[in-house]
Order: sequence, then structure tokens, then C-alpha cells
Amino acid sequence: MAKKKLLIVESPAKAGTIKKYLGRDYTVTASMGHVIDLPKSQLGVDVNSDFEPKYITIRGKGELLSTLKKEAKKADMVYLATDPDREGEAISWHLAKALNIDPASSCRVTFNEVTKGAVKNAMKEPRSIDMNLVNAQQARRVLDRIVGYKISPILWDKVKKGLSAGRVQSVATRLICDREEEIENFTPQEYWTIEVELKDEKSKKTFTAKYYGENDKETAIETAEAAVKISEDIKDAEFIVKRAKHGEQKRNPKPPFTTSTMQQDASRKYNFQAAKTMQIAQNLYEGINLGGRLGTIGLITYMRTDSLRISEDAQKEAVAYLTENYGKEYVAPKQFKTKKGAQDAHEAIRPTSIMITPAQIKDKLTNDQYKLYKLIWERFAASQMSAAVYDTVNVSINAGTHTFRAGASKIKFKGYTAIYVEGTDEKKEKAKTLPELSEGQTLTLVSDDAKQHFTQPPARYTDAALIQELEENGIGRPSTYAPTISTIVSRGYVTRSKRQLVPTELGKVTTEIMKNNFKDIVDVEFTAGMEEQLDEIEDGKIEWKKVLEDFYPPFEKTLNAAIENVAKIKIKDKESDVVCEKCGRKMVYKISKFGEFLACPGYPECKNTKAIREGTGVECPKCGGEILVKRSRRGKVYYGCEHAPKCDFMAWYAPVKEKCPVCGGLLLKRGGRNPRIICYNENCNYERKASNED
Repeated sequence: MAKKKLLIVESPAKAGTIKKYLGRDYTVTASMGHVIDLPKSQLGVDVNSDFEPKYITIRGKGELLSTLKKEAKKADMVYLATDPDREGEAISWHLAKALNIDPASSCRVTFNEVTKGAVKNAMKEPRSIDMNLVNAQQARRVLDRIVGYKISPILWDKVKKGLSAGRVQSVATRLICDREEEIENFTPQEYWTIEVELKDEKSKKTFTAKYYGENDKETAIETAEAAVKISEDIKDAEFIVKRAKHGEQKRNPKPPFTTSTMQQDASRKYNFQAAKTMQIAQNLYEGINLGGRLGTIGLITYMRTDSLRISEDAQKEAVAYLTENYGKEYVAPKQFKTKKGAQDAHEAIRPTSIMITPAQIKDKLTNDQYKLYKLIWERFAASQMSAAVYDTVNVSINAGTHTFRAGASKIKFKGYTAIYVEGTDEKKEKAKTLPELSEGQTLTLVSDDAKQHFTQPPARYTDAALIQELEENGIGRPSTYAPTISTIVSRGYVTRSKRQLVPTELGKVTTEIMKNNFKDIVDVEFTAGMEEQLDEIEDGKIEWKKVLEDFYPPFEKTLNAAIENVAKIKIKDKESDVVCEKCGRKMVYKISKFGEFLACPGYPECKNTKAIREGTGVECPKCGGEILVKRSRRGKVYYGCEHAPKCDFMAWYAPVKEKCPVCGGLLLKRGGRNPRIICYNENCNYERKASNED
């Protein structure tokens, strides 16, 4: 008689996918993430007794744990297949203890992708629970609990109830506040540029060259007087080509995605917030029903990783696909070097099979799933392709003692750009072309244009830029980037303005308290050093409680000093011009986890609150009321009528004031890389490209 086997994973979606791969002898169920954790109501760490954690069954998970225990008793063998990272290892360890499974037995199963082959192969090679991974997670959990639960009460007492501090979130908030301070203290410096339009008499073509300097040395133009003098000097000067250098430039493909680079590219190209990117990636990893012979399959490898490694099998499959579809000259298989300190247990993020192209399965995915899968697929495919090659020309032109320069490039061989181009925060300049120029030839000055500029302050962080900064400084790990940003926004330390992260007054005050009283906690280098120690625990180089023993005494000393030294701070609520209709006071702005709202300052006598009205000035096509900017419970912006719910008008795209020239109806602006103006009337097909004025 066949033995009964129980396989426990984290999510029901993954359980459903895996159940289809294994035979009748297997029961596959989900733990729904952590079942056992530190209690929420108390510190849960005995700092006086070797930092022993006091683990309990999470509230609401008791019935689930009882069910798992019953299933485990019925099974001859129990396998724990939670996610293949520190957090997953800790969940398996807690489950093993709760289900009376020896952690040293071959009970742990891990796979990097949810495909039939990967799951079946993993089941053949179960291992014991890796206690180094578990201890790294325990150290992180206990450190974060001590920092959060010890500092937060000080913030509640001195500033405002409901505030929190965190080992990573406080550093992230500080980065945003420091950037805002740089912006506020920035002093613009004047500078000028001069562009000349020159004509090549042979080809009759004109082109633009920029002022470089004097006597072939780069020189800044700092004043209007200097710009005027140069313009006067060149009016009657001969423009002679001094150098015309032709060359070739190669641009190599980027490596496959890590968690960080995936979040950055999705933010830049699709304006996805980090949390949204991770949720979509989780769905793609756990399994999508593609129907037909493929059935339900995980489409990408594990999405929490900072490794650039890819498997030999995946690389071979990529080479075969690219050779067949693009030709040998486009193929250049390579492995990328993972940065020092990265966890190399997993591969980079890639499609589980390059043969499953985005176009083939578009109708089986949601729009957002398709966008992210396409991004991952293209980035991986491009990483195994040849460099793009450009023909370049750089020209130096003298006009008396003044030098101008012009450059252009033209694609010679597309290489990897035939599939993928990386997103960037910078605005791209349009490609330029130059006529064929030879050294010594004379050009004709058509016009010159001097423009005044001022240096710009550093840009505020976007999700992408902040994630890049955190990663470059070694703060946090792949699993922490998205929740960190979500936390500092939901706590009211930071708000979003378009795509930028802007600190609130609350964020600034809290950060100032942290900087003055808990310098190490918000110090970038200290936090990065702590991450390195967690990595050393994972590698078995140091004991996890030794890290806590070294950390706690100086932290406790700092904590006691802060309790004595931090003065009470009253943050004045920002007043609005909206009058409370119940008591006549001017309402103030407050922040909840759903965003800003208006509240009466007379609380608790007057408990009146209102949603913030953000008008568009555009008339509702259904009832004539004003269309307002609104936000869903998840924070997503949409547009609805002021008379809702009586009027059910709703649109995801922003309304514009112009009327449709075809039917006279409402026009909407659809965003993205190629913004369009479309008609709201489903019977009208009017559509055009959006302009800067729209």
C-alpha cells in the first residue's frame, strides 16, 4: 500500500498548482504564511535571558494549525515546501516544531520555480531544515522587534500615538527627508548654453552644434555678458571643421532581473508601485492556468532574489530559441557576476521557459500580469543576446578661438535591443544625424541661440530611485523593499506626489528625533553593517544571539537617554479652507492608512470628518456634476462624479476639459509610454495622440 504524504506550502494558489503535478498519494495544503510568530501585544523577547523569543500561535491561525496537525497525523510523511528564503525556512521550522517533526529529518523541500519538472525533482531530494537560515531570520525578527517596540512608545509619548520606528523603515524615511533638505537648501547657479545651427554647403543639410569652450578647452558660460560676447565673436568668424572622428560603440545587455531591478524597471516603464509589482510577480510565480497541454504552471522563477545566476538548462533553452528566431549573430550566452554579499541560493528572475512567449499567453493573463511577464521575459532573453553596435561620429568645429561640438550615432546592429531597452529616470534626447563632414571644410552659420539656465536641485526619490539607493547602500534585502515603502507611506511619514516620495511634517519631525537620539538606527552604514552580520549568521560564521548581545547594551543606554532627553513635540495640523458645517471651525488635514482626509479640530466635541475634495473642473457626462479625483481603498486613483452614489459615473483615466470633436462627449487621457486622448462614449472611436497641453 502506497504511503500517504502531506506537502505544506505557503499559499493556496501554489498548493492548487502543485496538487496537479503530484499523484493521489499527496495531499497539498497551505499554511497561509506564518502560523507562529512573536505576540503583537508585548515585546515577546526576553532581553534578560539570552534574548529568548516567546513564540505564540498567531491570532486567527489556531483553527488552521489544528487542521494541519490532523492532516500530519494521517500522513506517513510530511514535507515542508514553504518559500526558498530565510522567511520560508523559519515558517518550515515553526511548522516542524508544531507538528512534532524532527527539523534534522529530511522534511524540507525547496524549488526555485513552480513547474512540474522542478517540483518532482525537488521531491526526490528533501533535506533537513537549514538552521543557519532560520537563525538569520530569528536575528532579523528579534532585532526589528526590539527596535520597533522600544522606540515606538517614545514617539507615541513625545509626538503622536500610532507612530512607529523600524530598523529599515527609519533609514528609508531619513533618506527621503535628507533629500528634501538638500532640495530646500539648494542655491541655483546661473549658466548659459549656446547652440549654433550650421549648414554644410555640399549636402545643403543643417545641423546643431553646442558651445564647448575656448581654445579647445571646456569652458563654462556663467553670465549673460559672457554669452553675448561669444555670440558677437562668432558672427563674422569662419566655422572650420577641426576634427571629424568616426567610430563604433558597443552597448552590452543588462543582466536578468533581481528583485530590485525588476521593481525599478516596472516603476519606470509602467509606474507600478513596488508592492504592486511584487503581488503580480507572486501570482506569476505561483501559477497561472494556461489551459491546453500546459495547464497550470508557474511562469517565472522565485521573485525574491539578488542573484544574477541562471541555470544551465535555462541558458541552453534560451540559446536554442534565440538562434531559431533571431539568428546566430544575435546570440551571445553569458553568466553575470553576482555582486558581493548577494544571496546566491536562487537564480535571477526569469521565465520558467523562454518558449512560453508573452504573445502566446496574452489572453490568459490580466493586463498587468502581461506587462510584467513581458518585461521579465524580454530582459532575460536580451541578457543572452549580442551587444548592440552603433556607428558614431563626433565633430569639433572652431570659430576663431571658440570651439563647438556635435555628435551623432546610428544603429549598425540591433543586437539585444531587438527585444528590450532598459527604462531610465532620465529624459531621452531624440537621435541626431550629421551630414558627412571632413576635416578642414568650412561651414556656414545659419543662426545662434544663447539660453539662460539654472542648476537644478536633486530630484525627489521615486519608488525606483529609492529602491536603487537602498540596494546600493546594502540596506534591507529583496523581500523588504516593497513593504518598507508601503509602511512609511501608510504611517504618514511620506506621501506620494505623482511618482515622487515627499516627506510630511510628521516624517521630518520623527526623523529629526531619530537622528538626534538614535543615531545608529538611522545611520546608513550602521544599518548596512547589520545586514552583513545577518548574512554572516546565514553563512554559519557567527552565532545569532552574539549579534543581539553586541547590539543591545549600547542600544539600551541610548534608549534610556532618549526617554529623559526627548521633549514633547506638538505637530500642528495643516489648516484647510473648508469650514466644518457642524461647528464652524476650519477643518484640518489628517492622515489615515487610506490617505489624507479632513477632520474637525474640535474633536472629541465635534467628530465631523470629510474626504478631501479634489476637483477636475470637468463636467460629468451623466448628470452634469463635477468629476472628482478619488482613491480606492488600495490607494489607486480613479475619477468619479461628485454626486456618487446617486450618479454612477466612473473612469480610470483622467478627464480633459476639451470636448470630443466627433460626438461632443467627454474625452479622457490614457497614460503610459504613448499617452492618448480617447472618447468616453463607447460608440465613438475618436482617438488622438496626447500633446503637452492636454
